[in-house]
Amino acid sequence: MKFSSRLVLPVLFASVLAGCENSATAYKIDGKDHALMLVREQRWAWSDEIAQAVIAARLPKCQRRVAIWPGNGSGPDMEVYEAGDRLWALQQGRRWYLASTEKCQVQDWNDPPASPPGPLVGSFRMRDGVMVFEAVTGGAVK
Repeated sequence: MKFSSRLVLPVLFASVLAGCENSATAYKIDGKDHALMLVREQRWAWSDEIAQAVIAARLPKCQRRVAIWPGNGSGPDMEVYEAGDRLWALQQGRRWYLASTEKCQVQDWNDPPASPPGPLVGSFRMRDGVMVFEAVTGGAVK
């Protein structure tokens, strides 16, 4: 049996891409037009590093995508805390970020306080191999 390179190359290419993660997950704040989103893109199947970005959106006035530190295939989880009016503190591992949908900004928070600045609203986390946002309900993340 003879294999054509036209058949083999697409199959090889598809198998390399099969291990890649490309996901976007939203914490919907106030309907579909106001949200914080975590975007994760694995550029190479052989690398565990996953590029990440946070999108602050309050349409039609605000939508900005900002690259943050890379993650890996298992996360880490990102907790989302209320930090003020249209302001959220995001904690991923030892890194903290501030996201504002008022000023349409996301930035590293290099000197966070010892305890979170407000209540936990939920977490971005891996569940069954898929990144999801789990909101706090009844005092616990679900």
